[in-house]
Amino acid sequence: MTQLHDIVYIVCGSSTILRFCATTHQQLTDINVEGLRTPSDIVACERTSQVYVADWEVCVWQVSADGLDIKRWWSKCPLDTFEPERLSVASTRLLMTSRNTNQLMQLDSDGDELRLVHLPDDMTPLHAFESPTGTFVVSHVNTQLEPWQYHISEVNTAGEVLRQFSGSRLSSLGETPHVAVDSQGNVFLADYHKDHILLLDSQLILRRVVFDRRQLNYKPPQRLCYREQTGQLLVGLGYSVAVFGVLHQ
Repeated sequence: MTQLHDIVYIVCGSSTILRFCATTHQQLTDINVEGLRTPSDIVACERTSQVYVADWEVCVWQVSADGLDIKRWWSKCPLDTFEPERLSVASTRLLMTSRNTNQLMQLDSDGDELRLVHLPDDMTPLHAFESPTGTFVVSHVNTQLEPWQYHISEVNTAGEVLRQFSGSRLSSLGETPHVAVDSQGNVFLADYHKDHILLLDSQLILRRVVFDRRQLNYKPPQRLCYREQTGQLLVGLGYSVAVFGVLHQ
């Protein structure tokens, strides 16, 4: 789930990208990406007016806003072990996570590799964002603990952990939390198992529960898309998308 200009784009496990008007919620013409097999994430870049879809373990597709221009934008090399799973965008840079290699890969607007970040062996990433200061906020499993626990960590370009958030507010079950970062470095965190969304500051210190399970209609949040221009937070709740207004104070 992502938004580009006034259109919301959603992938649901098939080659079809669903499109909805962000203001009227009316469904628009779908986009079919021939060859897309296992979509695992979708993001949009305002500056390039393109949508990017991760085809799990294989490639990333680039789709124009109207769906008329579709291409395999980045493809895994035959000997490459990096398997793209989750995506995020900062400026015109795309960030991918790979669970099987414990790595982050940053690409430029042409799909060329800018940086490969090697994370610690006990850090299995699912989702990551580039922060305003050029570090990376990573939602991951800590496999060193028994049982495994989910953490949010900030790492530098060398993959060194700078700070971390964990504790009783963060579940140790369910899906690895999905994150979104604003221009001030604040982090929105969707905790699937505890059915709430948290707000952390740029130091990964908990500020508050933004939305609790009652406000989420007792549905676990799976995906986030923060629109700083409008102050809106799009939340993927199973087979529906909720739109909330957010105030940081």
